Amino acid sequence: MRTLIIFLATGAYAGYIPWAPGTAGAAIGLILGWLLFAPIWEDSPVAFVMLFGVIFTGSCVVAGSAEKIFGEHDSGHIVIDEILGMIAAMFLLPMSWAWTAACFALFRLFDIIKPWPANRLDRVDGGAGVMLDDLAAGIYANVVLQILRRVI
Repeated sequence: MRTLIIFLATGAYAGYIPWAPGTAGAAIGLILGWLLFAPIWEDSPVAFVMLFGVIFTGSCVVAGSAEKIFGEHDSGHIVIDEILGMIAAMFLLPMSWAWTAACFALFRLFDIIKPWPANRLDRVDGGAGVMLDDLAAGIYANVVLQILRRVI
């Protein structure tokens, strides 16, 4: 079970990359978003939200277990939060290179600077604290791009 938790929490070991493991996790999220999740939300946004909720809840458990294994809160090796945060950022956006690049950049920016209330969510104990600030960053990026999409 320990091996499975580490595999999932580190995004198939991408969290062990010595430089920018969070960016590597976000890149995995981008790939999974394009290949697996975009077809679901394009067909049924409600089904996607329900599926995402289940996966997110399970990821909170995985992240919390990984924290215990690594012995620290929100270890840099844990990137499952960036993976799901990136997928949330992509939700219902056009699947073009320009929109995806903007989405990736904005998600990473919001993930790094953690504007309120994401900075508060980062302090929550356990797996939820690992996951929620990245979900907030994904929502921030998505909202900004949804607004831009309607203005442009």
